[in-house]
Amino acid sequence: MRTADPSNAARIELLLAELRLPAVKLVWASLAAQADKEGWPAGRFLAALAEHEIAERGRRRLERHLAEARLPPGKTLDTFDFEAVPVVSKAQVMALAAGDAWLNNGANLLLFGPPGGGKSHLAAALGSRWSKTAGASCSLGPPISSSGFKSPAANWLSKPPLRSSTNTTS
Repeated sequence: MRTADPSNAARIELLLAELRLPAVKLVWASLAAQADKEGWPAGRFLAALAEHEIAERGRRRLERHLAEARLPPGKTLDTFDFEAVPVVSKAQVMALAAGDAWLNNGANLLLFGPPGGGKSHLAAALGSRWSKTAGASCSLGPPISSSGFKSPAANWLSKPPLRSSTNTTS
């Protein structure tokens, strides 16, 4: 495999842009040079490009989900004062943060308590922890609002009905 001449390089850049492969577009030339230098077969070169694109898409997906989640900055498990809220078990919260089997099964975590009990702080801290440990395989769910997590029920209720109702009371 030989590195592409300048006219082919420009064509490859256009084709990769059209195919929406931005990560491949950034690294194909350097990988092609490395493949030429080391005598890679075409399949290995193509696999390296595809692996790079997949990894970059996963990284961008995680970034996008974190931005959509709007996790408040500074809300971590390290900054949560467990002594100020003695009804919250630090051991149980740390066990939730450490394990993700229930998360992978699609289970929900519901936090109940009076105002000022740290529910939003814990929810943001757990979401932040899981996003760092689980990476792109984890969905952070609905965004956090200033009043805490938006409940799945509220999200479902905010969607338009599937059929229009015959009852027109206002």
